[in-house]
Order: sequence, then structure tokens, then C-alpha cells
Amino acid sequence: MAEMQEFWRWTEYNWRHPEMDWRQGKRIASGIDVGSVSSQALVLVDGQIFAFSNLRTGSNSPDSAHKAINGALKDTGMELNNIKYTVGTGYGRVNVPFANRAITEIACHARGANFMAGPKVRTVLDMGGQDCKAIHCDERGKVSNFLMNDKCAAGTGRGMEVMADLLSIPIKDIGDLSYQVDQEPQPVSSTCVVFAKSEALGLMRSGWSKNMVLAAYCSAMAHRVSLLLGRIGVEDQFFITGGIAKNPGVVKRLEKELGIQAVKSQYDSQIAGALGAALFADTLLQKGA
Repeated sequence: MAEMQEFWRWTEYNWRHPEMDWRQGKRIASGIDVGSVSSQALVLVDGQIFAFSNLRTGSNSPDSAHKAINGALKDTGMELNNIKYTVGTGYGRVNVPFANRAITEIACHARGANFMAGPKVRTVLDMGGQDCKAIHCDERGKVSNFLMNDKCAAGTGRGMEVMADLLSIPIKDIGDLSYQVDQEPQPVSSTCVVFAKSEALGLMRSGWSKNMVLAAYCSAMAHRVSLLLGRIGVEDQFFITGGIAKNPGVVKRLEKELGIQAVKSQYDSQIAGALGAALFADTLLQKGA
């Protein structure tokens, strides 16, 4: 019997610096971001990114944390006891068994964004698996204000996974397919995943193509996020973190609505939280915490 395709499943992976010798490092610190949908572990050696992993969060936060750090350390020769300080963040931050400290994902995403996109960034949008956060920070990546929209998963990564499964479209293709329409449809109205599913099915029964439904859903997500940013204010140096940052169907529509281009970075947007946590860990290690 053929295995059923899981359209929601995004690619898990790990990375390590091809040339860095961690054994020569004086400070080894890590950040573990256990989110509602994905978990990342990132290791810094003397303040530079050495390795990281990006995996699906399981039903058990401590287990997800261990899998994430094991994924980051795979084939590096480094072991957990070589890491001198670890900060946990994300929804499961208090359930990272080997963490020395837990710090909120808001602080960690701002700090990570500051490293990834530079000190001029003042507005950070974290588009995560379960909620969206609009964050203001200073030139050091320190949070000065934030707003969160967590009423429903419709405007999040989890909502996008549900839509991928509903329409039998691989989640990585949603953004590009949402532009393959003759004209931009009206955004869907539902702010709840359950009702969004019903609305999507109703639109297809009325003759809409899957691509039109995707366009309407991405447009609705972008619009809701723009309202959140409008409440806190968005500045020109604007950066997006989280998994949805990889979806051009949402990002481009959001940029159009705001009239601002998001700052681009060489780094994977999903590692921002773990990176920020690792940077805090590195600072605490230097202070002898």
C-alpha cells in the first residue's frame, strides 16, 4: 500500500560550519527554541554560528529539545557536555532539561534579528507556528515594545499546514502557487482555522481553483498581520522571522500592503529564536553566570 503524502510536512535539516574547528574555541554556548510547531537548536563558538538544526516539535518538549540539540551536533564530534551554557526559549522553554536559563521568545527573536539583519532593524515580525508577534527593538536588539496576536492559528504556520493538507498541496509550494491566478481574489474572511477550512471548501464548490483559495488565504494572513503592525507602528528597517517568512505568498502581499520591503538576510528566518537564545547564553557565559 502506497504511503499517504503528508502535504503539511516541511523539510527538516541541520547545518554545521564546514571549516570551523570548535575544539579551538574558548566559549561554546547554545540556544534551544522549542516552539509549537518547530524546534531549533543553535551552537555558537566564540560568538560565531557553528551548527544548528531545524526539526518538527513533537508532543514532548524535553524530548524535542534533546532531538534538536542532537541534530545540531550530529557528525560534529561535539557532545552536549562540551557546551558551557544553554538558554531555552519558545513555548517549551521551561522544559529544556539541560538549559541553564529560560528567556522569552520575544527577547530572543529580537536579539536574533539584530544579529541576522543588522543593528538598524527596529521592527521585527515573528510569524510563528501558533501566533504572530510585532516587536520594536533598539540598536542592540533589546525589546522596547511588542504586541501579540494569538487568538487563532489561522494566521500562523499551523494554519498554513492545515490548508496544505486540505488542498493536497505541498506546503513549500503554497506561496508560489498563490500567484498563479488571473486576478487577485478577495481575502477569505475567517480568522479561525476551522471556519477557514469550511470557507475554503465552500469556495472550491462554488468554482474557485485551489490557487485562488491559496491567494485569498495568503492575502487574508498578510492583511491581519499588517493590522497588528499598524497598531504598534512599523519602521523602514523591518525584518521577518519565523517559518512563514519563507512563504512569498504572505511576505510579498504584506510588503505591498505596508509599502515597505522587509530586510533580507543570508540566514534561515526560522533560527532567529534559537540564535537569540544562544547569543544570550554567550553573553551570560562571558559574564561568568
